[in-house]
Amino acid sequence: MPRIELVTGDITVQRVDVIVNAANSSLLGGGGVDGAIHAAGGPEILAECRRLRATTLPDGLPTGDAVATTAGRLPARWVVHTVGPVWPGDGPEADARRMLLAAAYRNSLDLAESLGAASVALPAVSAGVYGWPAADAARVALSTAADATTAADLRFVLFSPAMHGVFADAAAALGLAVATD
Repeated sequence: MPRIELVTGDITVQRVDVIVNAANSSLLGGGGVDGAIHAAGGPEILAECRRLRATTLPDGLPTGDAVATTAGRLPARWVVHTVGPVWPGDGPEADARRMLLAAAYRNSLDLAESLGAASVALPAVSAGVYGWPAADAARVALSTAADATTAADLRFVLFSPAMHGVFADAAAALGLAVATD
């Protein structure tokens, strides 16, 4: 199991090899984590995303997939963009969407591993504007991270003390030993 750490803070200032971006499928920036990463990283990230859209991803990045770009001005080597699912509400579609959320984390971590990353900062994918219930998002994120085969240190960078608490509670419920700030 990789080393997992929970911190409260700004993902754009993390000194790691890879920062995972909770992107939208257009890859052209947006709100929340995506907007913050594009703003702090500068125009290099957007330029590379536009190249991806013009070449290999003309229809955008599918939900659950991941792609890497430069980190621009961020204190990281790469940004791994992933698209999490929008919360469908309770019902039959929730389990299928939950698998897509796990895929977003798994594919991001696999890509970071292929890049040779020794450290990865991750947000709470889908737990913001996409409406995913925080406790469920935390369980999916942490269980997927715990099952990852990566040797990288994983740091969940959570935007508020409340979200940090939700992730800490989920880690305890899953029986995971995680470092916290």
